[in-house]
Amino acid sequence: MTRLSQKAAGAYYTPEAVAGSLVSWALRSPSDRLLDPSCGDGQFIALHTKSVGIEQDSQATQAASARAPWALVHEGDFFTWARETEERFECAAGNPPFIRYQTFKGAMRDRALSLCAQLGAQFTGLASSWAPFLVAASSLLKPGGRMAFVVPAEIGHAPYAGPVLEHLVQRFSSVQIIAVRAKLFPDLSEDCWLLYAEGYGGRTDALDFTVLDRFKPTKRPPPRGERIPIAVWRQTWGRRLRPFLISREARLLYQAVAEAPASQRFRDLATIGIGYVSGANDFFHLRPSEARRLRIPNHVLHPTVRNARALPDGDLTAAVVAGWREADDPMLLLRLQRGDEVSSSVRNYLESSAGKAARESYKCRNRSPWYAVPDVQVPDLILTYMSGRSASLVRNGAGCTCTNSVHSVRLRTKTHAAKILKAWEQSFTQLSCELEGHALGGGMLKLEPREAGRVLFAPARGGPELDPGLIGEALTTLRSWRHYAH
Repeated sequence: MTRLSQKAAGAYYTPEAVAGSLVSWALRSPSDRLLDPSCGDGQFIALHTKSVGIEQDSQATQAASARAPWALVHEGDFFTWARETEERFECAAGNPPFIRYQTFKGAMRDRALSLCAQLGAQFTGLASSWAPFLVAASSLLKPGGRMAFVVPAEIGHAPYAGPVLEHLVQRFSSVQIIAVRAKLFPDLSEDCWLLYAEGYGGRTDALDFTVLDRFKPTKRPPPRGERIPIAVWRQTWGRRLRPFLISREARLLYQAVAEAPASQRFRDLATIGIGYVSGANDFFHLRPSEARRLRIPNHVLHPTVRNARALPDGDLTAAVVAGWREADDPMLLLRLQRGDEVSSSVRNYLESSAGKAARESYKCRNRSPWYAVPDVQVPDLILTYMSGRSASLVRNGAGCTCTNSVHSVRLRTKTHAAKILKAWEQSFTQLSCELEGHALGGGMLKLEPREAGRVLFAPARGGPELDPGLIGEALTTLRSWRHYAH
């Protein structure tokens, strides 16, 4: 197999203290056979004399064999090997590759998802690679077996983390997630937690959730911490563990607000979606000076919000848009629709070298006509997609459209705008953004449209009394877990 880049292989090797602890957690006897399904340079298998490693990268395979000459190292695709092997192991440990769905594709993904489906775990094409690695590795354990792995912190919130944990609680007598606030990999933006499961062949009706400020090497897994009933994890928190980073009192308050009849979710008041995707941003977004030079008619140009940095604090007004024009920002969308009569000046632009290059982009060549950007809307409000301290919601007083780098919010009742904007500034709403959204590397808070739709608004009357101190503490806690430092 060819040499893969570190990012393509998802190969970020584990600190020695973490690897040593995980192997110690998994082992019970010197005679135990240990499996590492993605052994890299052999860091885990070098810690135990009866080890088997699988690795797809040729240079890493050679390094692993040199580092652990007593180990059996297979070069190739783990999912192919897992489907064919009859070997079974007392334990498994490692750091499965973290390859996002955009890169985790093709034949390898097909093999992974097919094998997991046979094992009873259904994943969509949006799953990152680590999830099927855990499912497949667990299937190779002997009755009573154990596994200990590094996992991305998205095990606490990603939709495809649900099938992983559902699979594990039905096959192990104990499943423990260890959340670690301080980064295990200081040089990576991605946060990592730890997973420990034992008693393969059993089942459990609860997840054990342990919260650590920082990792310390241990011979045994840390105390189990809070025991979360599977029914509560599923039904109350939508198969998410992130809410269990805050205090029980704060969770109970949030749950009480959610159950109050007068409470509303954002989706009750608005539809939230992504903005348009042009397919060739540099071509479709023109500077005012460029539009004048090309003699593009004003009626086919629409002011647009290209990213969250362009949004002001408060209302997006005509004065703000005038400032963009004065700065000659590329803020004018060439908005053409199917069936429009195209002027000669626009036709010349479409037939220019820039136009010919744009029409070859994936999005453009797969729509007809290629120059008609779909899903262009004028939202009532604009919501930031990725945010620093907090998610921003801005009134669209200037009638701009927006790209998919922000969210388009269309109110079900226009008169609700002032009410929603006022509620958005409340600490409780910002706490809800933290609980319903998720951390992204670099301290960012990400709100997908479905997550934004779940944001909870506390009622002015008819709901539980809000404790500002409790809410503020929970908000600060969640921001600290995503390493927001400002």
